[in-house]
Amino acid sequence: MSQTRGKYDFCIGLVLAMSSSIFIGGSFILKKKGLLRLARKGSMRAGQGGHAYLKEWLWWAGLLSMGAGEVANFAAYAFAPATLVTPLGALSVLVSAILSSFFLNEKLNLHGKIGCLLSILGSTVMVIHAPQEEEVETLDEMSHKLGDPGFVVFATLVVIVSLILICVVGPRHGQTNILVYITICSVIGALSVSCVKGLGIAIKELFAGKPVLKHPLSWILLLSLTVCVSTQINYLNRALDIFNTSIVTPIYYVIFTTSVLTCSAILFKEWQHMAADDIIGTLSGFLTIIVGIFLLHAFKDVNFTLANLPLSLRKDDRAANGTLLSAYDSFNDEESSACLGEMQSTESLSARRNGSLSAF
Repeated sequence: MSQTRGKYDFCIGLVLAMSSSIFIGGSFILKKKGLLRLARKGSMRAGQGGHAYLKEWLWWAGLLSMGAGEVANFAAYAFAPATLVTPLGALSVLVSAILSSFFLNEKLNLHGKIGCLLSILGSTVMVIHAPQEEEVETLDEMSHKLGDPGFVVFATLVVIVSLILICVVGPRHGQTNILVYITICSVIGALSVSCVKGLGIAIKELFAGKPVLKHPLSWILLLSLTVCVSTQINYLNRALDIFNTSIVTPIYYVIFTTSVLTCSAILFKEWQHMAADDIIGTLSGFLTIIVGIFLLHAFKDVNFTLANLPLSLRKDDRAANGTLLSAYDSFNDEESSACLGEMQSTESLSARRNGSLSAF
């Protein structure tokens, strides 16, 4: 009965995670459209510290879409392990890429289609090998996990790094280096996922009739989540306003997912209960997703389709043959020049010095 219930919860978490990716992927497009409209109106841009986007309905539509995605994501963490839910965020990258081709005039070429396929395959592999049992079931267990020395050190490092990036690095390099704002979103996102996981457990206990509201950890997690999410939204808006969506989305996914997997390994220790083949399968799936995302966006501006493939190969063959012929002709020219040089007199040398061979 317990095993059947575990599989049922796993399926619910999987469906919620996929729904979350669809909503979040669409939110990137809506928010970007809103920011572009503000830029055309001449309003102060979010990347420069402006908040005019609060008056743009498209931005609010994107925020609501992201909110719906985060709610579904929130619920998914209550039913499935973070090792499964977080990497499935790659589907939001696919949704974002496909919608960008329709609404932001960004083309999806052959490399992008292969990248989408690899991302789907990688997500499937991760689903197959993900742990299907929950490590933490009660708030008391969660409190014990949060007090673990390993997680305390990790959380302290995240806070210190975030403060340095926000207060020192951001004002100097945030406008030119894409990694600054995205790193702030990603590392803080690892803590927000931990808070979401804890609140998900609290909600399940609340429905079970336990006095969760009297537990101080519930309010600490809620307050921490509010601060983390507010910071993420602020700096993600800045990154989207300054840099291209096709660049922001994949980099954010890779850094954010890596941070969450690291946090999950330290806090929930889900990896300790996985067999060696499942660990290898999970890592392989994650790396496959990264390769897919790289192909999806690294060659985005290259106009390359399947119809161009045979033509490109023929051009490569011609180029190779042309190189061989050129080398052969160059070799013959050098031999001829050497023979001619031996036959030349002092007068011919003087004529060559003047740049003319007409003296012959």
